[in-house]
Amino acid sequence: MSANPPLYIVDSQQRRAERLATVLSFINESYQMVSHQALLQQLAVDTPAVVLLGAIGDTEHSKLLVRYPSCAFLLLGETLTPLLQLPNAVGLLTEPFSYNSLTQLLRDCQQYHRLLPGQRQTDTALKFDGMVGQTEPMQKVRFLIAQVAKTDANVLVLGQSGTGKEVVARNIHLLSNRAAGPFVPINCGAIPAELLESELFGHEKGAFTGAISTRKGRFELAQGGTLFLDEIGDMPQPMQVKLLRVLQERIFERVGGSQPIKADVRIIAATHRDLEQMISEGHFREDLFYRLNVFPIETPALSQRCDDLPLLIQELLSRHAGSQQSRIKFTERALDSLKLHNWPGNVRELANLLERMLIMYPDQVVDVAELPQKYCYLDVESYQPVYPEALLERDMLNDMFAASASEDEPATSSLTTASNGITVSLPTLSDIPADRFDLKEYLAELEIQLISNALQHHDFVVARAAEVLGLRRTTLVEKMRKYNLGREE
Repeated sequence: MSANPPLYIVDSQQRRAERLATVLSFINESYQMVSHQALLQQLAVDTPAVVLLGAIGDTEHSKLLVRYPSCAFLLLGETLTPLLQLPNAVGLLTEPFSYNSLTQLLRDCQQYHRLLPGQRQTDTALKFDGMVGQTEPMQKVRFLIAQVAKTDANVLVLGQSGTGKEVVARNIHLLSNRAAGPFVPINCGAIPAELLESELFGHEKGAFTGAISTRKGRFELAQGGTLFLDEIGDMPQPMQVKLLRVLQERIFERVGGSQPIKADVRIIAATHRDLEQMISEGHFREDLFYRLNVFPIETPALSQRCDDLPLLIQELLSRHAGSQQSRIKFTERALDSLKLHNWPGNVRELANLLERMLIMYPDQVVDVAELPQKYCYLDVESYQPVYPEALLERDMLNDMFAASASEDEPATSSLTTASNGITVSLPTLSDIPADRFDLKEYLAELEIQLISNALQHHDFVVARAAEVLGLRRTTLVEKMRKYNLGREE
């Protein structure tokens, strides 16, 4: 909630109500002392509220609590103790009123209102860009973004590489009062140290060799908006000192210039490094750290929110759909296997995997068997098709004829060795009579030759011969009976 709900004191014991009002005034808490009837009128147009409820005549207190479930009630006096079983009875106050207990109970009332089911829906109504996920870590990140976005506080986004730190920064900007201004990112680790100052603050013409014209830096380009300092942990220490001065004084000068320029920007920094460890090692300035670390947000690793994988995959695939027409789907078993991976590369690794799957299996359904070996964590049986014998025989004959059809072969019959080690003679075009050729008879003879060679090669072990021929054992037995191909006694 943007403002605390109103606080009402309702107690027909006037002196007790006045003592309670004195304590509230001491802790600078606004309140109104109202009668029971006035309270009902207020609640009719102004709920939720915090009600410090004491004696109210003959009216049943429980009916009041049940009628206004969005109000938090603090009960005055031990006689109302039985009402604590109702959910919106947050606590009990007894005399003498204690500053500590009253402060704690008011905090609990604040929490009651902040987490109201209807109130929580207002957070989900905010439009986040690219922040997919319903797990608790992602809900916490979205809550922190919603809390800090409307302020100008400096934000430090922490997390492993590939967890979407820039996505968090962009959402802070989009939900802020600076959303109409520019969002300017700069990777502090990707720019040489000698050029970083010019990139950040700009330079005047002739400031150094190669400065042939005046150039604005990122601070000027981000005026009225947000400057995102990515990988701030890689910034050289001399540059850290200059950045600290800008954060403190909110003014800067271009390289080679003397005219101060006001820095009307909001600073969001990000890093995957442990800055506190770097401070202890002398690699990062402690004063700069505390300037940046006003409001830290830690992005969760993908391994901490694997239940978000289906939503993430859907979001990443929808982005790919704009650049290519192909789509893929994953079976439930494939998703379960992906959830068991530890994802050291986080969301970036997932995006790379999806792009690979789109290339290999466009417009197909991906199962565990199609995943790369490192993502296969489930030992499941994959469907292996069984084809009709006619298709298998035709495929085998096509392979054998293809093996003999070489442009460099002489125009005479040749011997061809199949992959199973069986050698057969295949005719060339010159061997075919011009007047008549019985293809059916020739194929039957070729089949007899193949079966005979396989049986002889494996000492008439039918099962082994059937295996190398790609036939079922029963099929081979039928063909042996058909061609009378038994072992000669």
